[in-house]
Amino acid sequence: MSTKLYVGNLSFDTNDQDLRNAFSAAGNVTDVALISDKMTGRSRGFGFVTMSTPEEAQEAIRQFHGKDLDGRNLTVNEARPRENFGPDAPRGGGGGRRFSNDRDRGDRPQRRY
Repeated sequence: MSTKLYVGNLSFDTNDQDLRNAFSAAGNVTDVALISDKMTGRSRGFGFVTMSTPEEAQEAIRQFHGKDLDGRNLTVNEARPRENFGPDAPRGGGGGRRFSNDRDRGDRPQRRY
């Protein structure tokens, strides 16, 4: 069974092949995904590496967590499941209900735009 690792604090210059080559020292890398900004296409500084076995994943964590790659100290740990982002996901934001008498108009005339 494969294990996905989160790799953070990556240099913006690091590419998929650099990550694959580095993590190959810990075992068989089955997939590499660098996350990039949708608007600019620039790396967001983190990605995911999938190792073929849990033992290889633990070895990769041991070898690379806190270690330097392209001038940055990496954060490497087992990836957590993605949170629910579907239509039923709880959403924040939005203000409370406003009532027409909540505004202090005083003696000022109402503005028309």
